[in-house]
Amino acid sequence: MAPQGLGTFELRYIRDKEKPEADFLVVRDGNPWFLVEVKLSDTRLSSSLDLFQRQTRARHAFQLVMGADYVDHDCFTHSAPIVVPARTFLSQLLQHE
Repeated sequence: MAPQGLGTFELRYIRDKEKPEADFLVVRDGNPWFLVEVKLSDTRLSSSLDLFQRQTRARHAFQLVMGADYVDHDCFTHSAPIVVPARTFLSQLLQHE
């Protein structure tokens, strides 16, 4: 696929010695961009997102809920960890820098 000029990306898994983990850390141009924890239906915010966001200084942290309905809200306006429907997050992913 031809480069789109959007940056260089890495996808990482993150866990510490006490076992908290986040499913994904997306790194953009060498800097942590956002964290993702994926849940089927759990809307209780994972405490590990806040922990890893503070440690990595990622700009955003999302708990994606696969079974939640789409909402018309820009999830990338939040800097604190939030719960967001997966459909909403994925629809906005390529629109944000």
